[in-house]
This record gives sequence, structure tokens and C-alpha cells, in this order.
Amino acid sequence: MLHIPYGNTHIEYEEEGAHVLNSRIGELKSAGTGLEIVKKAMENPIDSPRLSELAKGKKNCVIIISDHTRPVPSRDILPNMFAELKEGNPDIEITLLVATGFHRPTTEAELKNKLGEEIFAGSKIVIHDSKNPETNVKVGVLPSGAPCVLDKIAANADLLISEGFIEPHFFAGFSGGRKSVLPGVVDQVTVLGNHCSRFIDSEFSRTGNLDNNPMHEDMVAAAKFANLAYIVNVVIDEEKRTVAAFAGNFITAHRKGCDFLLEYCRVKPAYADIVITSNGGAPLDQNIYQCVKAMSAAEATCNPDGVIILCADCSEGHGGEGFYNSLKNCKSMGELYSEIMATAQDKTIPDQWQSQILARILLKYKLIFVTRQENRDIIEDMKMIYAPSLKEAMKIARELGKETVTVIPDGVSVIVKE
Repeated sequence: MLHIPYGNTHIEYEEEGAHVLNSRIGELKSAGTGLEIVKKAMENPIDSPRLSELAKGKKNCVIIISDHTRPVPSRDILPNMFAELKEGNPDIEITLLVATGFHRPTTEAELKNKLGEEIFAGSKIVIHDSKNPETNVKVGVLPSGAPCVLDKIAANADLLISEGFIEPHFFAGFSGGRKSVLPGVVDQVTVLGNHCSRFIDSEFSRTGNLDNNPMHEDMVAAAKFANLAYIVNVVIDEEKRTVAAFAGNFITAHRKGCDFLLEYCRVKPAYADIVITSNGGAPLDQNIYQCVKAMSAAEATCNPDGVIILCADCSEGHGGEGFYNSLKNCKSMGELYSEIMATAQDKTIPDQWQSQILARILLKYKLIFVTRQENRDIIEDMKMIYAPSLKEAMKIARELGKETVTVIPDGVSVIVKE
């Protein structure tokens, strides 16, 4: 019996003969608690002095932390960061800067849930606003030609560091590292320039690839402009527990973490007419926007003219007005895709990249979305097929004449590559 993550629960599925593509993260056995794993990594930083050394002589430190859409185990990371910072400099002032990127602001309740009451109550916390030019400042020009406009709090930090987690990412290659800066704490003009149609269309802007990836190269440049001095990135298992940690230089520590993850996440395609997947459950499946990630994993192993079945709770609906309306208002996927590809870099609009990837997928496959009833109109507006259950979705797929099945229980945890 397979368990497919769905919100805070799961959907059971069983079918004889179905191929199953799973990451091997479950094979990793924790060498201690999450706090202990992070502490050990920070005691042995990669290509960097220890954080306690970096803190010496600094008046303040800004820690870029993830927002509510990322299951980063901050309770494992931040206490260790605080301890090393204070060890090196008892008087250092610490600010937590929430890397919302293009997402909505994180709520107080979400911050308390993420950080715990003690860290929340005892910390100075600022939520980044990518849409407020008054709080951001230009610090350079990226390789893409886009301006690098950074949150002033990050730009003015004596010491800028970040937490994060590493998972496969459908166009940046991997999450973590430099992504805490871009898109995390930059102005919308920088995000839009980096997420242009030309970069999204690049054959190198794909899951599990950093080499020659133009989006990654822009992100690295942004982190350099920001003077990102140190990172702690973790790898988590299916239960969102820390199983490995990498600390130190934002390029090499991140790369080591990515190489480590690739060993456990890479799976060969098992091409099939029907591919069933999920976006990993909560909090990653809180909206349709985020679920495009899992769709791209299914895309990599689906037969031409096949069917992708995506199971996701999507408690917050579509997740982006521009994203939703572009699909709702288009006459055809072909027309939408052509319009996006013809859009100049400096004319990129919010959510365009997600629309581009979803349009690319819908040009090739039928997509059946298993989600809550209140999302039905949204799903159908966006030219997808609604199903109230996986059983019903399979019935629809069978009626379309599809037979062979591959299941990717967690579509954001695998890298489908030959």
C-alpha cells in the first residue's frame, strides 16, 4: 500500500504492476537529534571560519530565515546559530529577516509555529517586502542584466547569514544556499528579471541541475552582492526531520549538500501513460502555484499525450492572482505559451514563470487534480480536470484509454533523470 502525502494526511493507493519512484531519503538514519546534527556541521564548516569567528568585531547580524511555505526546521538551526554568534560576540545584535520572496507576508501564528514561542518572543523579526521600493536598495547588476535590488536590512548588515533546506527545485536545480537572497530578500524587479521566460525555457533550468543554469548563476551573483557570509542548510526526511546538515561558504557548502542529496533523490524515469504524484503534503501543497513543482517531476516520466494526476489539499486555493488569471483567461495553452515566450525580460510579470511551466505541461498532457471540493471551479478555470478522489481520477484516466501507471508519492523529493 502506497501513502501519497495530502495536506496533513495521506491518500492510500494500491495497484498491481504500477512503477513506484521514491527518493532514498528514508534510508538516512539520523546521527542524533536535529540540534546535534546542525551543531556538528557548524563545528566543521566548509570553506569558512566558524560562525563564532565571523561574529567577532561585528555590531549586528542579520539571519535570513525561510517563510511559511518552507518546512525548514528552524528550531534545529537557529539555537545553534544564536549560540555561536553570542560565543564570538556577546553584544552582537541579531535580526531575523523573513525571506518571503514573492509570497504573501508570513503571519504571527505561522512564525510562532515555525520558530517556537521562545525564539519568536525573544527575537527581532522583520518580514521582507519585495513590493516596497522604500525598503530595498540597488546593490548591483546581475549577469542576466537585471538590477540586483536588495532589502536594506540585509544590505546594511555587518554580518549576513542564512538558514535553509536543500530539496530538488524545478528550475533553480536545488533550493537552499543562494536562494535565500534571490528570490528571498530582493525587490520584485530582481525576481522578475531573473524569472524571465528565456531563463525558464533554458534546457539547463531543470530539477537537479546547477551547471550552466542561468537562474542559478544569477542567484549566486545576487548572494555575492549581498555579501552572504555563511549558511546552514539541512536535508530533511519524509517526516520533515533533519537528517544531514551543511554549514559554511554559501557556494561550496550548498554544493556539497546538493551533491549529497542527488545521491538519494535521483531516480530513473519509468515512462507510463498515467503518472500519479503529490507535492509532498503540508506546507508544500497549500496552493496550486506550489504544486507546479510536482507536476514537473511527473512530466519527466509521462508518456506523450499521457495523464498526470496531482493530489494536493490546496487549502489556500490557487496561490497567485496573476498565475490563476493567465490560465483562466487564455484562449489556448499554445497561445498563452507563445505570448509568454515573446515577453521581454524587463516586461516579465508576477507569476509568469509558473504559468509558463504549467502551460508547457498542459500542452503535452491532461492534468487531473485531486483536491478539496471548494477548489473545483479554480481547477476547471485553469484548464485542468477536477476529481474529488484518486479513485475517480483513475476512472477518468482509464476512460481516456490510458493503462500503464507510475507513482511518485512525493513529487518534490525526487530528481527524475536518466
